[in-house]
Amino acid sequence: MVRRCFAGPAVVLALFAALVPGSATSAALGREAGPVPLERLFDNTAVSDDARPGEADFDGLGASLSSRDLTAAGWTPGRALTVQGARLTWPRRAAGEPDNVRADGQDVRAGGRGDALAFLVAGTAGTPVSGTGTVAYADGTRSPYRLNAPDWRGGPLATKAVALPHINTPAGQLAEQARLYVATVPLRPGRRVVSVRLPHATGLHVFALSVRASSSGWTGSWAAATSGQPAVGPWSDRTLRLVVHTSAGGPRVRLRFDNTFAAAPVRIGSATVAVQAEGAAPRDVPVPLSFRGAASAEIPAGAQAFSDPLDFAVPADVNLLVSFHLPDAVSAAPVHRLAAQRSYVSEPGDHAADGSPAAYTSVVTSWPLLTGVDVGGGPGSVVLLGDSITDGDKSTVDANRRWPNALATRLLGQDVVPHYGVLNQGISANRVVADRYPGDGVSTDTGGVSALNRFDRDVLAQTSARTAVVFEGVNDVRWGATAEQVITGLRELAARGHARGLRMLAATVLPCEGEARCTAAVDAERVAINAWLRTTGEFDGVLDFDGVVRDPAHPARLLPAYDSGDHLHPGDTGLAALAGSVDLRLLAG
Repeated sequence: MVRRCFAGPAVVLALFAALVPGSATSAALGREAGPVPLERLFDNTAVSDDARPGEADFDGLGASLSSRDLTAAGWTPGRALTVQGARLTWPRRAAGEPDNVRADGQDVRAGGRGDALAFLVAGTAGTPVSGTGTVAYADGTRSPYRLNAPDWRGGPLATKAVALPHINTPAGQLAEQARLYVATVPLRPGRRVVSVRLPHATGLHVFALSVRASSSGWTGSWAAATSGQPAVGPWSDRTLRLVVHTSAGGPRVRLRFDNTFAAAPVRIGSATVAVQAEGAAPRDVPVPLSFRGAASAEIPAGAQAFSDPLDFAVPADVNLLVSFHLPDAVSAAPVHRLAAQRSYVSEPGDHAADGSPAAYTSVVTSWPLLTGVDVGGGPGSVVLLGDSITDGDKSTVDANRRWPNALATRLLGQDVVPHYGVLNQGISANRVVADRYPGDGVSTDTGGVSALNRFDRDVLAQTSARTAVVFEGVNDVRWGATAEQVITGLRELAARGHARGLRMLAATVLPCEGEARCTAAVDAERVAINAWLRTTGEFDGVLDFDGVVRDPAHPARLLPAYDSGDHLHPGDTGLAALAGSVDLRLLAG
């Protein structure tokens, strides 16, 4: 007797979708068969071979991403990319194969605990696309989220993960930039994620998602925000020895390098860390770092690399020497322009491990590529989001007299609140609501993208951030923004920080009469911003820096004793006064 077996509809559907990952049934599979890996839901093809553009149709109009451009950027099939601290894998699919899913309520298998869920996305609706989804946890609870995807052809370059120089179409290749984005949404602390339900959002494409691991066990000790991508060197077979100043100390160290804004990968041949003795001379022989077990690392365009944890005692409040060899030619690089610190460039060769300063014959006054130093243990960090006053413009070079340095020293010398690390995310010329650097390409302007556009990268993704202080606005009003525009931006920053569980503080804007752009009309806008800050309940506290450094007899000016001489930036004494005025209890709540 022949026994017939009849598979149920769900089994047939699952088998068909597994065999045909790009089929229209993938959305139904995600809803009816339970959570499945994202790649089993792929139902759209975004990437084409340049010679066969008809193999892909990302936007429904026949246009697609160039596989050659992706390879040139280092975004190769199956490659793990770290962006905003999240590790995401570019789909392991050849050009012309389904490589993303159109978000339509599918349930995606996910796992892990962390502080955020990261998505690699792009929209194809011609305008930004957004929708709501849910995260499911192992304890049976759920949390909602809203996912936003800028358009792949018209979205902002300032917030993109990577931009590619061409778009493939059946009629030929266009010299038009394609953009991909990483978006993060908050998770409930400490709970293990088991699945994610995607939004119902026409035109929202998801290439990858992952849980961003929390940075528990680490404290951010030093940081610098990428302010642009200017021409450098060019450096070829050179070693950079950067001098950075710690806030918190700890028994272990890891470094972060960022290739933000770049169009091509950068390779670090080797890297070391040491405590500085003097100039380019280390106190002891530099200790080598590794990257996922290797001595070197290639960082794709727009991505970052963390060194492996290293048992290395990092003292608090000292200068470190971070040395790294660039074996290939580097003619433009992501940098933090205003270091207020001299660092060093070597003669040709890998001199990262040199215990002698002899090879370091040139000086550089910016911090290229290096963006963070984390130490093991500790209570977490305070992030200071600011402009040139936070960046240390007009402070004494090589003396570490920026107000964030003075604040870090105060924290180390007391026991009222934890000894937080202090992360200086000031950028000279930065604004709240307008970009100075457009966010793409080689540029002479290194004023950075706006505080709104860099908030996710420079605050939310920073190691163990607990509290953020926003101290910006003077450049906005000096260049024509109204108080209302700045207040709207500050209100958004407060809301975004609170949504991620940060304590959000703001500082009042300093007076600047006597500087060329600080007219009476500008001062009126500044006063209006400060009046709102002093009375709003949208921040958890306000640091009245204006009241600390203004001249009581002439409130539109800095007190002469605090003025660096340009009437805009406080000098060392004024910066110390800002740090000394902070009620440290506000940092901890």
